[in-house]
Amino acid sequence: MTKMINASLKLKIWKDTHGQDLMEYALMAAFLGAASGFTLPAVAADIATVFSKVMFMLTGTSSQTSPGA
Repeated sequence: MTKMINASLKLKIWKDTHGQDLMEYALMAAFLGAASGFTLPAVAADIATVFSKVMFMLTGTSSQTSPGA
């Protein structure tokens, strides 16, 4: 009889999904944190280069005189 009770308790625990969402969100947050920590330092230099080029282009065009002046 105790084997049957133990088996039914194991099935209840196996089917219990209470708190599963919290664990999934925690794992996702940990994964995103680790991934951003590894990728952002490598990408930061490229992003800075792109912004520098855009700023150079904007300041270069704004410093030119208009054709009618």
